[in-house]
Amino acid sequence: MMLRVGRSMIELVKGDITELEVDAIVNAANSRLKMGGGVAGAILRKGGWSIQEECDKIGYCPVGGAVITGAGKLKARYVIHAVGPRMGEGDEDRKLRDATLNSLKLAEKHGVKSIAFPAISTGIFGFPKDRCAKIMLRTTVDYLKAGSNIERVIFCLYDDKTYQIFAEELNRIKDEV
Repeated sequence: MMLRVGRSMIELVKGDITELEVDAIVNAANSRLKMGGGVAGAILRKGGWSIQEECDKIGYCPVGGAVITGAGKLKARYVIHAVGPRMGEGDEDRKLRDATLNSLKLAEKHGVKSIAFPAISTGIFGFPKDRCAKIMLRTTVDYLKAGSNIERVIFCLYDDKTYQIFAEELNRIKDEV
């Protein structure tokens, strides 16, 4: 499923984000930038320890922020580590919007033409998938509408349920664009 926004394309795919051939993939990170389970664990396993070493040098990123490292042995050139909110910490919607927006801005700054996002904060952080889809997709559409050099934004969703939730939200947005 795809949506053209200006000169850019938003695309939904189901699969493993570590296998995508894009300039940058986004890691659903924690503030300490320690890569353990979920998306981060998969990135670490396939990309190698050099990614964690770069994260350790950076040391910290606030919730809603994003930092960039190399991608080790992954097909991507970069990993953008976006720190999403944990449910219950307060102001979660704004923090997720900021993590998405800061990832896009960082990608743009580094000349990224294609970027892939997971459904940030919907795993162990407990963020509702429907709210995540609405916030991440609408933030991305608004960013691209303003003019961007990013050509492709992929939302790589791991399971059928998450893909379906994102597809329903993207269909709603299509009707408005």
